[in-house]
Amino acid sequence: MVMAPVDKVVLGCIAFGLFWIMAVFPSVPFLPIGRTAGSLLGAMLMVLFRVITPDQAYAAIDLPILGLLFGTMVVSIYLERADMFVYLGKMLSWKSRGAKDLLCRICFISAICSALFTNDTSCVVLTEFVLKIARQQNLPPHPFLLALATSANIGSAATPIGNPQNLVIAVQSKISFGSFLYGILPAMLVGVIANALMLLGMYWNLLSVHKDEEDATVEVVREEAVVSHRFSPATLSHVTSINSPEWNTTLESMSIRRSLSVSSCPNNLETRRNRSISSEGEIQKSSNDALHSGGNSNASKEVACDSTSSRKDEIVQSEKVFSSPINEVVNAKLSKSIEERRKLVKKWKRKIWKICVYLVTIGMLVSLLMGLNMSWTAITAALALVVLDFEDAGPSLQKVSYSLLIFFCGMFITVDGFNKTGIPSSLWEFMEPYSKIDHVGGIAILSIIILLLSNLASNVPTVLLLGGRVAASAAAISPSSEKKAWLILAWVSTVAGNLSLLGSAANLIVCEQARRAEDLGYNLTFWSHLKFGLPSTIIVTAIGLTLIRG
Repeated sequence: MVMAPVDKVVLGCIAFGLFWIMAVFPSVPFLPIGRTAGSLLGAMLMVLFRVITPDQAYAAIDLPILGLLFGTMVVSIYLERADMFVYLGKMLSWKSRGAKDLLCRICFISAICSALFTNDTSCVVLTEFVLKIARQQNLPPHPFLLALATSANIGSAATPIGNPQNLVIAVQSKISFGSFLYGILPAMLVGVIANALMLLGMYWNLLSVHKDEEDATVEVVREEAVVSHRFSPATLSHVTSINSPEWNTTLESMSIRRSLSVSSCPNNLETRRNRSISSEGEIQKSSNDALHSGGNSNASKEVACDSTSSRKDEIVQSEKVFSSPINEVVNAKLSKSIEERRKLVKKWKRKIWKICVYLVTIGMLVSLLMGLNMSWTAITAALALVVLDFEDAGPSLQKVSYSLLIFFCGMFITVDGFNKTGIPSSLWEFMEPYSKIDHVGGIAILSIIILLLSNLASNVPTVLLLGGRVAASAAAISPSSEKKAWLILAWVSTVAGNLSLLGSAANLIVCEQARRAEDLGYNLTFWSHLKFGLPSTIIVTAIGLTLIRG
């Protein structure tokens, strides 16, 4: 490609340089605006400096990549809500046989999780689990955090949805999901094993520290206390038991008093009959005596009735008093059964919804393996989960990293403008004769170029700058060489992220998550990461290159 005019070359380099500084050092003192704003600044300067036109800037945005990235993020959010990552976190400590076993588990679980749900997502959700397990077993978190970050990067290389640069490669190369997986999976598995062995070798003595027995005893006691507090059965100590002897005695006394009150009442039939007979025998008495005796009898009847009614009121009150515990028990049982039924229904609805989320995710992966359009497959799966949730999708969609999508838009425009200056093409024309993939030396030189650029300019811009050129150079050899060139680019640019702490977003996520975790904070420094990352990157990259299948 012919070089652009000098003014466009200079202005394009300035715009790309600002973008590069913001991408690699997002908090520089003179312009601490962050990566997303830095990419937009670079894109805007490319248009203002007339390196590219506004129409060319819009055309540079790759919508299929953005759609695939958006769909996978939404699916990951619903998987997190369905407790998928909680189960993965529990697998880390389930029947663990010590620190070395835990380290190996972290390596393999983070690699598999990254291959299916992107490395950034895996690092976000698993970092806190790793810190908690290390704290529980009184182990230094440093080797476990390194295992999480490095294995996540290696594992993400196996699939097109494992990381952003693989998304770009899959869309631009049109390599199917199954072919991509088949080509890199052996390299990924062996790379994870080699990475775990290097971690064990470097931190063997540190991982041999065992937990104090006293600390373990205290921890077990606390755990038992928590369990007994949560699951102790409820008691009703203030209510008398219905089947108790006291309650039976109370009922008997109530029945006796009721029978006595009925027999002593003056208004019963027998008493009235006797009184009517006696009153007939005395009918011949004088009217005054009759009236006097009648008045006395009426007075006595009123007194008797008053006493009877008072006794009835006492019995009713006593019945109310003694029946109140029964009502309380019955009401409590009814409310408890209704509440348990509601909880059971809610629990089963939650289980059915989680099963649906897992089935949709599996369906998405199967569709990708069948060779369907990756962007639309991911978007369809995301919308299916939104509909199955049957709730307002706003809270879930708010968790999507829209800043990452905007960063990609600005990066597409900035990189396209830099390509139009002619500098990348000129540099590649100089390196191409030495970077042919039809011999070992050419593969080694190409891998070194990709590795250095991935750490200097970040892996996604490297893929955008080199992808088309590397593929065109390999296509001149054979069609299978073109596919192998794309896979080599995916493997090396991904594993190169393990070289330094700034090599990939996954490393920075683990570092920030570990530093900000409450009561578990740990600072993973640049040099401590480089001490292991440099040899690991060189060895794992070399091993993987021998196993990639075109």
